[in-house]
Amino acid sequence: MSFFGKLKERLFKSSSKIEEGLDAIVAEGGDEEVIAAGTGPDAPEPETPQEVPVVPEPAPAPEPIPVPEPEPAPAPAPEPVPAPSPVEVPSPTPAPEPPPAEVPPAPAEVPDTPPLETPVQPEPMPGPAPSELPPLQDPTEPPVGAGLLGRLLRRGAPRTVVRRTLDDDMLESLEELLITADMGVDTALRVTANMAEGRFGKKLSVDEIKDLLASEITRIMDPVAKPLPLYPKKPQVVLVVGVNGSGKTTTIGKLASQFRAAGKSVVIAAGDTFRAAAVEQLQVWGDRAGVPVMTAPEGSDPASLAFDAMARAEAEGADLLMIDTAGRLQNRADLMEELAKIVRVIRKRDETAPHNTLLVLDATTGQNALNQVEIFQKIADVSGLVMTKLDGTAKGGVLVALADKFGLPIHAIGVGEQIDDLAPFDPEDFAKALTGLAA
Repeated sequence: MSFFGKLKERLFKSSSKIEEGLDAIVAEGGDEEVIAAGTGPDAPEPETPQEVPVVPEPAPAPEPIPVPEPEPAPAPAPEPVPAPSPVEVPSPTPAPEPPPAEVPPAPAEVPDTPPLETPVQPEPMPGPAPSELPPLQDPTEPPVGAGLLGRLLRRGAPRTVVRRTLDDDMLESLEELLITADMGVDTALRVTANMAEGRFGKKLSVDEIKDLLASEITRIMDPVAKPLPLYPKKPQVVLVVGVNGSGKTTTIGKLASQFRAAGKSVVIAAGDTFRAAAVEQLQVWGDRAGVPVMTAPEGSDPASLAFDAMARAEAEGADLLMIDTAGRLQNRADLMEELAKIVRVIRKRDETAPHNTLLVLDATTGQNALNQVEIFQKIADVSGLVMTKLDGTAKGGVLVALADKFGLPIHAIGVGEQIDDLAPFDPEDFAKALTGLAA
């Protein structure tokens, strides 16, 4: 299954919430309209009716059927002499009866004398023509019967669509729907205003609103869809930060595995020295990807481990050094100060480090993610975002709010626990999956 397929399948909570809301909004004040064949979404198919006239052409074929009756007339033409003689013989009284009795003998003699092989008349009524007529008349439901043309005609059949006029009430309902999807008040107002531009007062269906919404989301997120940049500097230090349970450790393992598969040499530093499970988890990922993992005794100083990891990565000529950090809440000043210390120690060895600071966000936190970005950006100079757990929330719209407010690059999104469930962020695929559109 493609990543878009997974994204759409696992974003069902967000997409179904938006879809259900749009259905309710349009149905509330909408009117049913019958769309004729070849209009609306079926507009590109008006060419198919041009093929229909080709089928009725065999209809004139039944006309030759009465032709065979006058065939005997031309045959007796060469011998009209015997015919007049019996006409004079009959008496005036039984005049009506003898003509029919004597007329049949004339044609009876005709087939004996003239050769029957010469009748060219049967040719105008070809046998295949009448045999083809019954199948054309049998299927009455589709005018042309089965096949491609029949399917096209059935698909272009008239259908009913509910449309509602885009007015102030509808815009307000749309704003509320987007806010409940965690798109944020400011972003929701901006999105609906752009959707209404040039369309206010026009009637829109659910599918048309989805298209407009997906286009607007794509426009907002296009500028922030950027892969993690790679620099010639060795080692390139990637510091990974985030709150407790956001998915930092798993994200580091997946990224390291993907970089290793791309031919890069990677070293991982297990900087979460306060949680033994985090170290074990990283070691499992390191074994799976063939990447060395540096650890330190539980409770040791993570800044010291980061400094030693940089020295080892330099000695080994590694392309990338990925440093895990302990989860910390953005409102814990002491823990945030500890993170600032890690950054200061790293810069003592390399002034330009860390070259990337990735903030891993849990999509289920909703609008709280905005506060996390704001605080972590001040402390650790966040350079890019990774959004995880999009498969477990109906609040996928928070990613749109983050892009709209901060404009930070979104490097990757995750929708599961497998190695291929973390992929580069594609704004168009995300917008379609979020709104429930097809690829």
